Amino acid sequence: MVEYEPDGHIAVITIRRPEARNAVNGDVAKGMEAAIDSLEGDDNVWIGVVAGEGSVFCAGADLKAIAAGQAGDLQTERGGFGGIAGRDRTKPLIAAVDGPALAGGCEIALACDLIVASTNAAFGLPEVKRSLVAAAGGLFRLPRVLPPKIAMEVVLTGDPITAERAYHLGMVNELVEAGQALTAARALAERIAVNAPLAVRASRQVVLAAPTHDDETLWKMSGRAMATVAGSEDFAEGPRAFIEKRPPVWKGK
Repeated sequence: MVEYEPDGHIAVITIRRPEARNAVNGDVAKGMEAAIDSLEGDDNVWIGVVAGEGSVFCAGADLKAIAAGQAGDLQTERGGFGGIAGRDRTKPLIAAVDGPALAGGCEIALACDLIVASTNAAFGLPEVKRSLVAAAGGLFRLPRVLPPKIAMEVVLTGDPITAERAYHLGMVNELVEAGQALTAARALAERIAVNAPLAVRASRQVVLAAPTHDDETLWKMSGRAMATVAGSEDFAEGPRAFIEKRPPVWKGK
C-alpha cells in the first residue's frame, strides 16, 4: 500500500490506498517504514517526496482498524504513527499535498521537512471532535510552523485551514494549482539535490534543533556539522568546481 520509486537522487513515496482516503492501517504503517528504510539506506538517493494517491493526501488513522482493536498496528517501533511521525532520519522529506491532510494525515505532512500544497489541499487536526488527542506530533509541530494563536485555533476547533491560508502563514513552502503538487515537490527536490548532500543533511539537523535548543548548544552543533563536512571528499570538490567553472560532482561521502 506504499510504493517507493527512486529516480536519480530523488525517491517518491506514495500512499496507495485511495479507496480508504489513504487512511493509515497496519499495512500502510509498515510500508511507510520500509520505504523510509530504503530512502535512508540508498546512498544514491538524497531526498524523498511523500504523496498520496487520489484526491486525498491522507485522512489519518483508519477508524475501522481502531474499532477492530488494531490501533497498535498503526504504529511501528521506529517510526511511530504511520511509520513516519516519530522516525529519526537524516535525509530531507518533502510532502506533496494535493488534497486534504487531516488528523494523522496532517501529522504525516508536519513530519516532513517541507510542504508543497495545491489549492485542493487543507490541513486540520479534528481529533477533539471525536474526543481524541492528536498524539502523533501535531500538537507541538503545528505551533512551530503556524503562529501560536492560529495553531491553537486549529487544535481547539478541530476545523481545517485552507492551503492558501497555510501558505500565507508560512506552513506551506509552495502553493500550486490543483494536480501540480507532486510535480512542484519534485522540482523543489531537484533544487536541493544540486547541493552537497552531506552539507544538506548536517545543516538540516541544526535547523531542526533551533526552536528547542539554546544558542550555546546550537553553536556547538554548527561547529560539529562543519567539522563533519570538512572531513568529506565533497568538501574539496566544492571549491575545485568553482575554480574550474563547472558544476560540482558530489559523491555524498
